[in-house]
Amino acid sequence: MLVDASLGLYVVADGMGGHAAGEVASNRATEVVKQHISSNRHLLKDLGNNPTPDSRSAAAALIEVAVQRACADIYRTAMSDATKRGMGTTFVCLAVGGNKGVIGHVGDSRVYLVRHGQCHRLTEDHTLVAAQLKAGTITKDQAATSQYRNVITRAVGIQESVQVDTLIVDLVPGDMFILCSDGLHGYVEDEEVLSVIAGIAPADLPKRFIDIANERGGKDNITAVVVKVAGEGASVSEESSEAQSRMEALRKIPLFRHLTYKEQTAVLSIATTRTYPAGREIVVEGQPGEELFVVIRGRVAIEKNGVEIAELRAGGHFGEMGLIDNAPRSATVRATEPTRTMVISRPDLMGLMKRESILAVKMLWSFVQVLSDRLRATNSELSEARQELAVAQAIAPFAEE
Repeated sequence: MLVDASLGLYVVADGMGGHAAGEVASNRATEVVKQHISSNRHLLKDLGNNPTPDSRSAAAALIEVAVQRACADIYRTAMSDATKRGMGTTFVCLAVGGNKGVIGHVGDSRVYLVRHGQCHRLTEDHTLVAAQLKAGTITKDQAATSQYRNVITRAVGIQESVQVDTLIVDLVPGDMFILCSDGLHGYVEDEEVLSVIAGIAPADLPKRFIDIANERGGKDNITAVVVKVAGEGASVSEESSEAQSRMEALRKIPLFRHLTYKEQTAVLSIATTRTYPAGREIVVEGQPGEELFVVIRGRVAIEKNGVEIAELRAGGHFGEMGLIDNAPRSATVRATEPTRTMVISRPDLMGLMKRESILAVKMLWSFVQVLSDRLRATNSELSEARQELAVAQAIAPFAEE
């Protein structure tokens, strides 16, 4: 494990391939990743200072390249020493840049986020059982007793390269991140985490977690790193409030309603924010657009042919059809007071969907449901219009007489 507050890097790596070889792999992975991130720490600072799509991509690539370097290093060592042949390690890390964090993940070690009284798992195990669960070929009860539950499908160093999962998250004051090996989460259910941490100081939590795992069997290496996000003051409060508003608004949009918290966090990681003064047009009727807008603060008016037809406040959204194609906007949206919006662009969303196939399927299903609901509403309105027209036509002859 690694706890380097000055660098803003926290790591848990669980070695495989015999005691000595596994220890070499996990130690080397931690060292190589630390060296690479330390040499390029400006990329994390850039992310914290200016979280643009480019700085987000650069920070995520920093973690991925660091883990890939570790993977190649471990693989070469194993190939040159028969006693270490086949060694590897799981790997999870949290790298901090300002009020943003980048999670890197390979294997079955995990990262949990405890926020606002809820616990969310931010990683998916790279195991055969997890893949079977996702495919629906086994049940959760079957997974708990499967003889393959410890079979890992990805690890650092087993091959020369490995697919690395990355996730960019907001760091909100009061957040608690828990990084742990399977020696802990194998004995503690996700639903138990909140009750375990209740009333215990963050500094005492690793020992508490390890004691529980040992009491319940403790047959594997048990490692836990707990990171608590500090902060105080008005600017921090505003920051925290905006992060919470972004998530709440996203969860209310039908297009994203079937996503897990981790998947919703992935969507937020590609979102940007823009501020508009009162009177500024955000989208213009007839002009093409490929962005979805969500109102975080302020108020906007929706205008059709120069006439206001609706108003949206915080939590409202518009422009979702721009995520599907670049068709002309059907209305103009104007800020009626200083307004801050969250923006998701179609190219960024398409890139995320290519990387996350399950997320893509869920969003496609949600989009079909949205279109179905709109089609039903349109059919209902057409039916009412036809009935009104039929009544009007029946009355017309009598009106003429």
